[in-house]
Amino acid sequence: MAWSPLLCRVVRDDGVTSYSLGHPLVDAFLVFCEARARPNTTRAYAHDLKAFFTFIKKAPQEVMSGDVLDFVASQQAPKVGSENVVHFPDASPGLSAATVRRRLAALSALYGYLLARGDTEVTVNPVPKGLPTRQARRELRGAPLVRAVRRLPRILEPEEAAALLAALRTRRDTSIVEAMLLGGLRRCEVLGLRLEDIKLGEHRVFVADGKGGHQRLIPISPTFFKTLAHYLECERPIDSPTDRLFVVLKGPRRGMPLSAEGLDEIMSSAKKRAGLDHATCHELRHTCLTRLREAGMSLEALQAQAGHCSIASTQVYLHLGSDWLAAEYRRAADAVDAVLAQEVAR
Repeated sequence: MAWSPLLCRVVRDDGVTSYSLGHPLVDAFLVFCEARARPNTTRAYAHDLKAFFTFIKKAPQEVMSGDVLDFVASQQAPKVGSENVVHFPDASPGLSAATVRRRLAALSALYGYLLARGDTEVTVNPVPKGLPTRQARRELRGAPLVRAVRRLPRILEPEEAAALLAALRTRRDTSIVEAMLLGGLRRCEVLGLRLEDIKLGEHRVFVADGKGGHQRLIPISPTFFKTLAHYLECERPIDSPTDRLFVVLKGPRRGMPLSAEGLDEIMSSAKKRAGLDHATCHELRHTCLTRLREAGMSLEALQAQAGHCSIASTQVYLHLGSDWLAAEYRRAADAVDAVLAQEVAR
């Protein structure tokens, strides 16, 4: 049965965004995700599943592994009009490997949910675990469908960060950006802050619902709290019915929690006014953690500030710092040169 998904988004009064694609099984999965996953995860699932089913034009119970492989091939194929674009040797001419892998993860999660229900016609997950290799007998899974390329996160230079801050129009927007730029908070963590999470006297913020459901209490620069105090005193509606820290300032949703889409619009407009070609929320977080590492913060402290479960995730900021690798190289090279000099002197 042919099915063309139609993505619908509804923002409820409590600020929660619901998504649907027009198929009962897929919509039930999105409702399930809404109750247990991060808002960004549910949003990504909705968009990624729309991309898959728009291409396949089949109902979920009709999808085969061959359809998934065809989808992967289409995602990695060159885009129309990109014939003259130069690509890196390790990069796909189509969508990035990270995007394709994310879409496959969304699809696999959908079928995992359908199999767990046990009341559908789905009896197997059509997303292959991997492709067979000569070592497949000794491994639980073969080669991945899409080879991952790990790249260093992009950060803002000091002048770019200053231009972005200058382009913001309200203290609310400035507070949000400073929470990410000075505190290293994720976008969802900023939007999830409540009034009671602000420890003004301690210059600390309690993140009640971080990535993976982990909580942490972290310090942030007094600059952030000064801006925040001005927002709370002069901009935030006193009759707001929510305890969320950041709310809509005008329009029909005035006083309601600021949504992820609303924040994206704020960032996009500010970036355009500042004349920047990049300045995402996650880049602000990366910038903060990079500068903290450059200033001498230990990896363990940086891990706690960032809310990383594994220190391996924090180690990437070693390589983002402009001086760390050069200093380490000079130290080691000096030791090597000293040994060589002693050998020559003999």
